[in-house]
Amino acid sequence: MDKDYLKIGVVTSTHGVHGEVKVFPTTDEPKRFKKLKTATLYKNGKEKTVTVKSVKFFKNQVILGFEEIDDMDSAYELRTSEIRIPRSEGIELGDSEYFIGDIIGMKVSDDTGRDLGKVNDIITTAANDVYEVKTPEGKTIMIPAIHECILSVDTEAGEMKVHLLPGLEDL
Repeated sequence: MDKDYLKIGVVTSTHGVHGEVKVFPTTDEPKRFKKLKTATLYKNGKEKTVTVKSVKFFKNQVILGFEEIDDMDSAYELRTSEIRIPRSEGIELGDSEYFIGDIIGMKVSDDTGRDLGKVNDIITTAANDVYEVKTPEGKTIMIPAIHECILSVDTEAGEMKVHLLPGLEDL
């Protein structure tokens, strides 16, 4: 993904006949959609900037209406589109907080300097996030995103240093 943008949601389906869409938020702050004036829809390598005209919340989804979309067929074409915003409009992060797009693909090494591979995915659990690291051999290591394991994260260099607790490599 382009590092100048942040993905804040994915269009899952249409909502009603007037062109609204249901969005699964990929942000920790779904209420941020209320402040959106415009957004970039990204699908199959193509971008389209739209003007947000309405925002509603229903269960775990956001329902968006766009000025440029006024019928169900046009809204249907937006399914699977990512909703992106410029990085400059991202929420301010606290200490030890990172955007998912900055972590995915990051090189991971342990505290002895051994290359463990790259972050392939982030799994959200009730307790903490878990980084799925794919080793050069194709093995998967699940590393909890806790202070005991994550020693340092350098988003500029795209590198993470970790301490593997006993047994993590054996799972």
